[in-house]
Amino acid sequence: MKPWNYSELVKEHFLNPKNFLMGDEKAYPHDAKGVAGNSICGDRAAMFLQIDQATDTIKDIKWKTYGCASAIASTSALSELAKGKTLDEALKISAKDIANHLGGLPHHKLHCSALGRDALQTAIQDYRAKIDS
Repeated sequence: MKPWNYSELVKEHFLNPKNFLMGDEKAYPHDAKGVAGNSICGDRAAMFLQIDQATDTIKDIKWKTYGCASAIASTSALSELAKGKTLDEALKISAKDIANHLGGLPHHKLHCSALGRDALQTAIQDYRAKIDS
């Protein structure tokens, strides 16, 4: 059996994902949705946000990711990093920030940390487009 080449935090987020959306996304009341895909590996992520409109803050965040352990762990970690932040603060979270938070990822898996970030950015764009119209 191959050894686990990830940090214990990656393992924790993969085996016990935080803020994962169980069930039908239509049943989760959300103000914004963002979807992103990765053409390198075929992984896909969807991010759902509840926004406190008075403070422009992410009240709650749920996600679904179809992909490898790195993609799932990265999206889980991102959900914890973004929850409670203003939209502008959340937009500043980089793929590198996510990978660093997790204690690093193998070089060939660094692209996985961008998947959730891209879905989050798309969700924030979706929300802002709704309130601007």
